[in-house]
Amino acid sequence: MTKNRTRRYGSRTLVLTATALGVIATAVPAAAEEQPTAQQIMADCASGEGKCTFNTPHIGRAYLGEPRQVSELLYNCTDSAASQSMSWADTVGSSHSVGGSVTVGGGIEGIITASVTATYNYTWQSSHTETSSFTVNVRPGEVGWISRAQVMQQISGTWQTHYDDPKWGHYYWFVPDVVTGPAPNGTDGKHSAVVVKSRKMTPEEKKLCSTGSTQDKLFTRSS
Repeated sequence: MTKNRTRRYGSRTLVLTATALGVIATAVPAAAEEQPTAQQIMADCASGEGKCTFNTPHIGRAYLGEPRQVSELLYNCTDSAASQSMSWADTVGSSHSVGGSVTVGGGIEGIITASVTATYNYTWQSSHTETSSFTVNVRPGEVGWISRAQVMQQISGTWQTHYDDPKWGHYYWFVPDVVTGPAPNGTDGKHSAVVVKSRKMTPEEKKLCSTGSTQDKLFTRSS
């Protein structure tokens, strides 16, 4: 290694040789003249302008994600409890800490998949979709819906980008990243959950029961 080694901390570039290596510290924004943004590096990875790898991936423990509504709302305007079978569908994608969502079929997805497969012999999926139906029971004057929580997992690693010619003063740039995405059901003993939730109608929703906008006293509508 060359003796001309300098190191700068914080949000500034870590330089190991005169023009070879650059490291982006994503926690603190850097001055534009000092280094590119993490988003610019990731855009070059996605487009193929930079030859990128996702190095030393580490898979974290699985956990249950936040529940979210996956069906229409079921309104009960009758005087007695009612039930109805409702279909639901849920698609959960992936995101990474420096670039937003991970596009299915995009360059970033393929690089992460190859890295995780080579390191763990584990098939990582950037998106997961499930559909089914469930019986929703709703008391009078209430609204019911189906909610689902997906098993999630985080993968931390470092992006390495190589340029044929120096860009922003370096041939190589390194960007730490954390990818969050769906995990197979049962991973680390965690299981996705589908539950029925309900609440009382708001005053505005109660008006739907008396406006004549629907002939049914039990009806569904989008949230």
